[in-house]
Amino acid sequence: MSSDIENFGKIIQLFLVNGSPNGLMIATLHGWTGKVIVCHNATFPQMLQRGEIGQAGIYFLYANEDPENDLKSKIYIGEAEDLKQRLPQSVANHSFWEKAVAVTTSDQSLTKGHVRYLEARLIELVSNAGRCSLANTQQPPAENRYLPEADRANMEAFLATLKIILPVIGLDVLKPMVKIIIDEAKSVTATNGISSVPHFEIRHRSGIKAKAQEIDGDFVVLKDSEALFDTGNVGMGYRDLRNRLIEQGILQSNVQKDKYIFTADYIFKSPSAAAAVVLERNANGRIEWKIEGKPLTYQQWQEQQIKL
Repeated sequence: MSSDIENFGKIIQLFLVNGSPNGLMIATLHGWTGKVIVCHNATFPQMLQRGEIGQAGIYFLYANEDPENDLKSKIYIGEAEDLKQRLPQSVANHSFWEKAVAVTTSDQSLTKGHVRYLEARLIELVSNAGRCSLANTQQPPAENRYLPEADRANMEAFLATLKIILPVIGLDVLKPMVKIIIDEAKSVTATNGISSVPHFEIRHRSGIKAKAQEIDGDFVVLKDSEALFDTGNVGMGYRDLRNRLIEQGILQSNVQKDKYIFTADYIFKSPSAAAAVVLERNANGRIEWKIEGKPLTYQQWQEQQIKL
């Protein structure tokens, strides 16, 4: 029953305060008292002028790339009884941010205890998810943020809704990194006999083999997949990404130095980015990736899903 409830559609309202997608934005969800206010550097003064900012709440300072690790984003998480007073101090102390997000309520129901608990839980969730670097130097355990049982349940429900809204405004920081267990017995099989979450593969004439799965919107190349060694292809569009994966040790050369090996599962933004890194050339991943053991391409598989 609970899974059915979770799968119900939800209405998220995005209000562009200035009528511009680059201006101040307010996100709310129907039936939720929370309010999420989003700004960029240029619109930060406008955020501080909002009446809601004078309340208790939590906030994020976010950058798409960590200056020290450009394979990850970077985030600072804070709380305050008065966001209007705290935010300017945090902004002055953290220069990396590109987007600031303040979370409060329309009914002033958050207390100091609530926001301290939310801060601790969010730091815990972001740290466990592993998608971005935390700028917080202290990570207080949630159990140290005492709340009565009923309040804890209420704040966990608040967090559950926040998990839905944050990706919509561009902060996909709470979603855990995909952990894949290859277990065909647990795959869901579609009516065409092909798993609805199949394994894809690239088999190159050089003998290079790579495997991937698309899980919850992420295209993941699996650990122990192989990639072509340096071929000298200077026209490759994903050269910088490939070089960073090598520098970070996610791609390591084998003893013979004739290929690279993925040392961990890695999430790519698209099948084409994954195929380009594996083949060290520009590649159409929708064609290069095929269902494991079948001639069916990723594109053909997607077309079949539409027809089901």
